Parts: sequence; structure tokens; C-alpha cells
Amino acid sequence: MEELICPVNSYYQRILLPASYSLVFLLGLTLNGALLWCLRCPTHRTSGTAVYMTNLAVADFLYVLALPPLIISNAMGDLWPFGDIVCKIVRFVFLVNMHCSMMFLTCVSFHRFLGVCHPITAVRLRSKKIAVFASGSVWFLANAEVLPTLVFSHTGVINNMTVCFEMTDPGQFNVYFPYGLFLSIVGFLVPFLVSATCYCSMIRTLRAADFISNIRTARVRKKSLITLLVVCLVFVVCFVPYHIARTVYLFVRVYTPENCPLLNVVMICYKVWKPVVSFNCCANPLLYFCGSDRHRRKLRAWLGRRKRRVHPSVCLVDVDGTKRSGG
Repeated sequence: MEELICPVNSYYQRILLPASYSLVFLLGLTLNGALLWCLRCPTHRTSGTAVYMTNLAVADFLYVLALPPLIISNAMGDLWPFGDIVCKIVRFVFLVNMHCSMMFLTCVSFHRFLGVCHPITAVRLRSKKIAVFASGSVWFLANAEVLPTLVFSHTGVINNMTVCFEMTDPGQFNVYFPYGLFLSIVGFLVPFLVSATCYCSMIRTLRAADFISNIRTARVRKKSLITLLVVCLVFVVCFVPYHIARTVYLFVRVYTPENCPLLNVVMICYKVWKPVVSFNCCANPLLYFCGSDRHRRKLRAWLGRRKRRVHPSVCLVDVDGTKRSGG
């Protein structure tokens, strides 16, 4: 039996985490499933954006599939009844797809950045072939980054209860600490800075273009600007607080583990922000569907056709941005 040097309060986990994760599971499964169904519709030309969005939807879809064991465990007060192998697999899949989601959002950001800020260069670099290569690289890098999780994550006994350690057991935090910082810097900070730089450049370009465009074009650019700001806000709200709380928790866990009040505060902050980062997998499809009037019109048209029970081959979304008739 292993006892915690400093017991932490976890009463909130039985309600907050299961309820939040259950909502994320239902919404994420439905929205990303619908997005994958739409993106599978054949077109004569598949764009780079479609490749990135398909991979992002797959990452988010796999992410939500790892949630049910966590929902059950949190509802049982952190009791883990699924065994050591499932513990390792769930932690690995959870982290891989979260990091894939961040990196694919970065790819989409850079893809849009080229189209807005460097349209001539974009003709050469925004091809389907490059998007496929970049997507394969993302999956490889994410799996390589998270591979040590299979060693650090395992089951153990805390206060006569079998648990699945999210990072590692309390006795190995000094060993885990450098790897935890590596995940925060390489897995989050670098993609975040790249995305933030791309979006800031696009916003500056679109704002400058408003002064030299006609009224109709300015209106379109203004709506694009609002969309970019919303995407930035989602990225910041979902990922930044979680990784800040996670990093602070690591420092407190390693350097002041005997400070029980402080440890409880940072632990609660970290646990509370975990469901928030999960909602990103629900926001991505919504932003894609509702990012323009064209997508909203096609969504309404698709719902209308479903009511009239038309042929199921009609495609909901045109990922290339060109107008084509369904059928």
C-alpha cells in the first residue's frame, strides 16, 4: 500500500469531470462524426484544407473515444477497474490526439496564413501532396512525443484504492518533471506561438486591406477577421490555461510537495481546466460548419433534403470553397 505524503481534495471530481467529459463525448462524437461524413464525399479535387480538416477530425474523434474509461473512473472517485494495460493505452491515446489536434490547428493556421499573406507562394505550397506529407509528419511526431507515457503511466495503489496515474506515481515525479516540461514546450508552446504569429499576421493584413477595397469586399474581409478572432479566442481559452495550470502543478509537485494548501489549489485548477481543453474537439467542427454563410446555407440545405428523404450521396460541405451542385 502506498500513502500520499500530502492528501489532496478530489470531491469535485465525482460531479464536474464525469458531467463535463460526458458532454464532450456526446458532442465530440456527433460533430466530428458528421464532419468526417461530410469530408468523405467525393470531389474532383481535394484541397489541402480538406486534408488537414479530415486529420483534425480523426484526431478529435479518437480523442473522445478515450473518454469513457475516464468518465467511469472519475465517477467512482478515481478508482480504476480496467487494469494496467488499458490505463497506459487510455493515457497514451488521450495525449497523442490532444497534441495532434494542436498541431493540425497549427497546420490549418499556416495554410490560411499563406493564402492571405503570401497568395503567390501559396499556389505552390498549399497543394494536396504537401498537406498529406505534413499530416503524416504530425502523426509521427505526436506519437514520438507521447511514447514515454507508456512507461510513466501505470496503475498503483493510493489509500487502499487502485488508481491510474495520469502522469506518473508520486515517487517518480522528479524523473517525470523534465519530460513534462518537454511536452509543454514542444507539444504546446511551439505550436501555439506559430499559430498566434500566423493569425496576428493575417489579422494585420486583412485590416490593412480594408482601406484599399470596395465596400462589398471590405464586408467579406471584416467577416473573415471576426472568424480569425474567434478561432484565436478558442485556441487561447482551450489550451493556454490548461497548460499553464499543468506546468505550475508540475513545479509544485516536484519542489514543494509538502505544501498541502498550495498543492490542493494548483491541483483543483489543473483538474478544472481539463474539461475546458477537451471542449476544443467540439469547437473545431462548429467553427468549420459555421465559419461562413456558404457553410450555413449548405447545412440548412442538407437538413432540408434529409427531411425530404433525398438520395444520400448529396455532400454537405464543399471543402474547396467552390460552388458545385450535389448529387
